[in-house]
Amino acid sequence: MDNRPIGIFDSGLGGLTGLKALRELLPEENIVYFADSGRLPYGDKTAGQLRCMAEQNLRFLTGFGVKSILVACGTLSSNAADILAGWPVPTVGVLTSSADWMSRLTGSGPLAVIATEASIRSGGYRKALREVCPHREVVSVGCPDFVPLIESGHTAPGDPLLSEAVRKYLQPVLDSGAEALLLGCTHYGIIEEAITAFLGPEVTLVSAAESGAAALCSLLLKQKMTGGGGKTRFFTSGDPDAFNRSAALFLGEGAGDIQADAVERWEIPQEDRDKI
Repeated sequence: MDNRPIGIFDSGLGGLTGLKALRELLPEENIVYFADSGRLPYGDKTAGQLRCMAEQNLRFLTGFGVKSILVACGTLSSNAADILAGWPVPTVGVLTSSADWMSRLTGSGPLAVIATEASIRSGGYRKALREVCPHREVVSVGCPDFVPLIESGHTAPGDPLLSEAVRKYLQPVLDSGAEALLLGCTHYGIIEEAITAFLGPEVTLVSAAESGAAALCSLLLKQKMTGGGGKTRFFTSGDPDAFNRSAALFLGEGAGDIQADAVERWEIPQEDRDKI
């Protein structure tokens, strides 16, 4: 039995979709979750900034003696894949795991991926999908408004601002006749209902967060590294009270161990800020 915690990080609420998925697969694990809300959004950062932030966040979680790390962020997974692969702690990003998941789908029609602008600009998702599905067309769309809308609470399927953004960004996906859509940013699972309402139930949605959680679960089981007490510790570089309210709302019944005074703030060191 390995009682060391698992580390998970994202730019904010999106990684909670990975946390939920991992809790369902391995409910006994101890988890340290870091929401880098103070530097949200990641999608407008340069590749250099993102790579630097990836190292900083990995270093922060490694300091807790974690046995593995889930990078529940498509933007960092697609811009810093080599950093994740070379980290001394076993680290799983959502880029490779979600591409692998897409490769298991049957059919021969187009595939689509939506993600932050930085993820799409990196070309990481397109390249990964073409490697595993070489005979299928890949449509990739950046959706810069989705994360700010989700973080500000616009998540209901009938929300006018969200509905407008969904139509704006997903019309090319609809027009392409895509058979499956990869939600390449972990935030997007939170608005899955609105996406399905627009595209229709015949389009298969693949969650980067869920595929990443499944890949990490497989790794831990294979290496016999499971075990723990089912506790979760939350950190944010933003406002702890704001994160607590949003996270508790999103996690619902799974938020029993989230309390306003239990969400801790991590003040990013000035030397790290100066590098961004």
